[in-house]
Amino acid sequence: MSEKVDVIKLHKDAQALMESGKCAEARDLFARVADLYYKGQNYFGSAEMNYKAGECSSNLKEYEKAVEFYTKSSDISFAKGFERYGITALEGARDAHKALGNTKAVEEINGKIAEIKKKNEQPEEESSFSVFS
Repeated sequence: MSEKVDVIKLHKDAQALMESGKCAEARDLFARVADLYYKGQNYFGSAEMNYKAGECSSNLKEYEKAVEFYTKSSDISFAKGFERYGITALEGARDAHKALGNTKAVEEINGKIAEIKKKNEQPEEESSFSVFS
């Protein structure tokens, strides 16, 4: 028989591990929860858990893993329309690349972030709507 997994409890456990400084264990649990959330179609939860796993990896100075988790978080975020969260995850990946000395990757991510922000800016045109017309 299959045992029912309490994803919320695992999420809280991972957060508690992170807060107590046990980043390696927290990262592994965040990654597991991210997969479970994704399978359960909780895409924002999955993006958030991958981001948290990226934070743990950065805290451990495991920047290659951090890039992987942040990238996964941004990919899910952009695919599901969570643009701001996707940008935050890209910034995390950029910072991890910076720590690794990958200047080309840093420049590419900065360009991507600028492009997304520009695309999301509202044109500052005068509205044709008026309550007085």
